[in-house]
Amino acid sequence: MTVSSGEGFDPRALAARLASLEKSGKKAPTGDFTLPATLQDAMDAQNFLVAEERISKPAWKVAMSPDGQPVTAPLHPYFEASSGASITWQPGMKFEAEIAVRLGRDIPVRQDGFYTRPEIIDSIAEAHLGAELLASSIMESGTVSFLLYLAERIGNKGYVLGPVLPKSVIDTIGSTLLKVTHGGETIYDGLAKHPKDDVVAWLLAYANDRLRPHTSLKKGALITTGTLCGAIELKSRGAIEIVLDGSTHLGLAIV
Repeated sequence: MTVSSGEGFDPRALAARLASLEKSGKKAPTGDFTLPATLQDAMDAQNFLVAEERISKPAWKVAMSPDGQPVTAPLHPYFEASSGASITWQPGMKFEAEIAVRLGRDIPVRQDGFYTRPEIIDSIAEAHLGAELLASSIMESGTVSFLLYLAERIGNKGYVLGPVLPKSVIDTIGSTLLKVTHGGETIYDGLAKHPKDDVVAWLLAYANDRLRPHTSLKKGALITTGTLCGAIELKSRGAIEIVLDGSTHLGLAIV
């Protein structure tokens, strides 16, 4: 039976359980966990998991909870495609092509007023093509408890940063062609489409979250912004190639 956090939730114990499942390659149903009941519970557990995995790169994903709360999780393992990248395949692993942005200056927590979209764009130094890999040690992923999934770093199991793109792609991506092949087979071929039709929507929402850590959104941080092709399941190992606008390429190996 699923137990709520009001009945003995221990964020350190949850982090240790998630890390153990990851190392063993096993999965457990949501009902086997003592669940976080609040966003703070989930983030406490995520922070312990980050410490357990010794994650130190300033690279993050932004997303939105089902109830409209902006959330983040670190990207790990993290690779630069220019130096070669391979990520270990897991059953149920999914792939997302994304746009990542690197901040050119801090975006401090603002207590008076809110950031505008142009201000966020102006804070971005560069844009990149990127690839995120997703998998979960929770059998239902986040469909039963999003907070449990948040504790598990929102399912991130790797990220590959690709080439620099013109910063204007942030505004034009919806009219840009995207093609993805896996093992030589086409798995996506069409216009790039973000779930919110704006790749900085979740970053803007997170920037305006007055409860976010004051250490967040610092100059140099890399933020990936959400899928452009949905979450595509990879049923086997194999090379992935992403081609954006017919000219920008990103390759990685799923081994």
